[in-house]
Amino acid sequence: MGVEGCTKCIKYLLFVFNFIFWLAGGIILGVALWLRHDSQTTNILYLQLGEKQAPNTFYVGIYILIAVGAVMMFVGFLGCYGAIQESQCLLGTFFTCLVILFACEVAAGIWGFVNKDQIAKDVKQFYDQALQQALMGEADANNAKAVAKTFHETLDCCGSDIVTATFTPVWREDLCRKDSLKSFFENTSCHKKIDELFSGKLYLIGIAAVVVAVIMIFEMILSMVLCCGIRNSSVY
Repeated sequence: MGVEGCTKCIKYLLFVFNFIFWLAGGIILGVALWLRHDSQTTNILYLQLGEKQAPNTFYVGIYILIAVGAVMMFVGFLGCYGAIQESQCLLGTFFTCLVILFACEVAAGIWGFVNKDQIAKDVKQFYDQALQQALMGEADANNAKAVAKTFHETLDCCGSDIVTATFTPVWREDLCRKDSLKSFFENTSCHKKIDELFSGKLYLIGIAAVVVAVIMIFEMILSMVLCCGIRNSSVY
């Protein structure tokens, strides 16, 4: 015997929320794949200075986001099917998955908050090291020059926040674009551009995480209420 009355409304409401949750998982998966293959980040984070690879902390977060999106799509489908079938077993499994996913999202959020400044800091240090080697003509200067030029061309910037390091490459057309003098006076240092690059993407991830967390809380409440309704209807 199927559920009736308010419980039936909750059943379809849970189905709608799960469908939204499934769509949100697909959107997050799509955004994560876009961030993973974004030309700006890939151009920079695939660089190698001698034997040193560019910091990959940002990609760790992206891989977590890809996994979350895929799991969300599976859990959303499970919730939709469980609600339509009025299966306490499926809804219980769905609720357990939601709790685990919510805990993982909180843990990932804490990790992202702790590392949000460190990501840009590591990339800036990597750039400064390449720029210094290119300017000082140290060993492997050609590789350092290629790394610095990739930063300059990808981010449309030149130099770091340090005055001496910023001022020197303005007159070095082999490192910066010909209009680098204009960039210098417009304060488009590579440090500033790196901050803008990663802060913008992390801000987008943060908004998505908050929206998903709110949906998950509603779904946990609705699934509990629906399970109670199904149990009561089966008794009567």
